[in-house]
Amino acid sequence: MHNYHTNMTNLAKLRVHIAPVGFEIDRIVLPAIQMKADKVWLIREANPSKEKARVYIEKIVSEFKKEKIKVEFAESDRGDIFQILKSVRDVFVLESKNDLYVNVSSGSKIQAIACMMACMIFKESNATPYYAEPEDYPATKGKQQSTGLKNLTELPKYEIQKPKQELVEALKIVKENGGKITKKEMAILAQKGELITINAREENQDQARFASLEANIIQPLSEHWKFVEIEKIGRNRWIKITPEGKNASEFLI
Repeated sequence: MHNYHTNMTNLAKLRVHIAPVGFEIDRIVLPAIQMKADKVWLIREANPSKEKARVYIEKIVSEFKKEKIKVEFAESDRGDIFQILKSVRDVFVLESKNDLYVNVSSGSKIQAIACMMACMIFKESNATPYYAEPEDYPATKGKQQSTGLKNLTELPKYEIQKPKQELVEALKIVKENGGKITKKEMAILAQKGELITINAREENQDQARFASLEANIIQPLSEHWKFVEIEKIGRNRWIKITPEGKNASEFLI
């Protein structure tokens, strides 16, 4: 009986909430309590010297402590949408075995947008975004921007397409090589990492490797996603990461 109980406990899913922190308390605390959260991840400013919501964070943590709700922290630049996306994605990965709920009404507008995008891009997480409508918006300086909880709305989870995993791995190779790599080097690394498959006689290996790289990696990354571009320098063709690819790599890799 003891073993059975232990196994069932390990299989139980936790209700995990994710909420960026701004200048509000109720909008984070009340939904988590009402939805019976077991744990809350607070997305806070990565640079302590820039964190203006420290007092609010302390009050939020204190309220959750009273309710015996565990609090964890993830950090990012609150003005960098790609950093925020990565922070939310990292939490998705860490909590992949649990039920995830994302508060897209707290924090800054950029944080809220990033949280919604994360739910749409990383569909495999099956995270549920929700919007918390407050009771009131006090105009008193120095007070939280909203109070109470009037209504909770579950938002639709439309999907934003993301590249296949082999394309993400290929983009990672380019980034880790300083954002620029020759097509020849890329072909070797792509085959070694099993990102492309070669079915040819030994004497045709190089030609087959280049053809597979072009069709399965370079064309999708350059033509469809615009994440890389090709530059010819001398006899070599270089694969270079684009600004779009650099931004995407911030949260996909």
